[in-house]
Amino acid sequence: MKRAVHISLINWKNDTYRKPLVIQGARQVGKTHTIKQFGKEEYKQCIYLNFEEDPELAKLFNGNLSPKNILKNISLYFGKNITPQTTLIFFDEIQIVPKALTSLKYFYEQAPEYHVISAGSLLGVSVGKQSSFPVGKVNFISMNPLSFGEFLLALGESLLADTIKDLDKVRSLPSIVHHKLLEQYKLYLYLGGMPEVLAKYVEHNNIIQAREIQKEIIKAYQQDFSKYTTSSQAVKTSEVWNSIPFQLAKENKKFKYGDVQKKARSTTYELTIEWLKKAGLIHLVYQVSTPKLPLPGYSDNSKFKVYMVDTGLLGAMLSVKSDIILNPDRLFSEYNGAFIENFVSSQLIAFGEEKLFYWTSGRLAEVDFLVAKGNNIHPIEVKSGTNRNIKSLRSYESKYNPKLIYRLSQREYQQTGNFINVPLYAIEGFITYLNEL
Repeated sequence: MKRAVHISLINWKNDTYRKPLVIQGARQVGKTHTIKQFGKEEYKQCIYLNFEEDPELAKLFNGNLSPKNILKNISLYFGKNITPQTTLIFFDEIQIVPKALTSLKYFYEQAPEYHVISAGSLLGVSVGKQSSFPVGKVNFISMNPLSFGEFLLALGESLLADTIKDLDKVRSLPSIVHHKLLEQYKLYLYLGGMPEVLAKYVEHNNIIQAREIQKEIIKAYQQDFSKYTTSSQAVKTSEVWNSIPFQLAKENKKFKYGDVQKKARSTTYELTIEWLKKAGLIHLVYQVSTPKLPLPGYSDNSKFKVYMVDTGLLGAMLSVKSDIILNPDRLFSEYNGAFIENFVSSQLIAFGEEKLFYWTSGRLAEVDFLVAKGNNIHPIEVKSGTNRNIKSLRSYESKYNPKLIYRLSQREYQQTGNFINVPLYAIEGFITYLNEL
């Protein structure tokens, strides 16, 4: 399945000022498959080095780290001539071999004509720990689970995928198409966007098999906790990870350390939260009491919500039954709308938001997301059900007088005065719309 990131890879290849490329993202989001496919389609040959599968490859970086020496070693090992422009060199699980990571600096400085891509499941954790990381010498691209639009493409629904990218098209959808999109959206909430899960479902149309793969992915993450951290840190990471579904199931989804372990304090788990974030397994949404630009300057980093990288994995951890997909409203309202807010957070990240925020006014009102574009802050409320109440949005409006206020819900597109309701499935088109305002 071709990913939207393929366009970014093409742009990187054609960039005159191209640097070695680092692909970041959680395990199982499709980094390896995507880059291999890119190499096959865009180059005459792709030389693939996986440092986890073959630890012996680390020896290719012994001694001199000059690109000339490394390329000679790789060429001899694989028995292939490496030519600039027509060969893609792909270092996978590069965080395992620090010298390979360091070598990217020298490829940039001494051999920029060669096309080098690196990736790693826990590369985000390595960045910052490695003093030899080539800061400023590489380009970055982040990969996430499939967005809802990519999900539709994988199911063969290219017309629907094209439609939700344009809010003008969504505005005029007939009800029958709206309901079809809602059905596909509910399926996405259950399956999520992990490529292997979706590929298995597309191949066999079997929900049970898809759920088994989700469980395997969760086990792989838990194994990483022990593999890439100390034993004491691994225990803390598992405790935080396992608490996330419970935290999201609360009506007030603000993360509480005391819900991980009774009387726990932030100092006990701060490093754990940061590890999970850098590993790409969670997204944090920070509290803002005074919505001013720049939002990071007015956020309280000690108060936040934690969402998982994928709604399908959240459902697997909550042991949500597959028959929930058949119920028109239950999936939306289950666990206080946890799936819906988790979906919105993951899509916002997928479409370029680097840091997420929400607004609260004590216990009186709360707006689920604030998105800053240009000189404007856009308040967005997420509704899991069909309730028309937008009391919190109106409270925000009365205090800060935004030009427009927004609700994401399962209702059809609607605009009344300065209020716009956007169907949840059209969040990609909604973000494009905000970018164009």
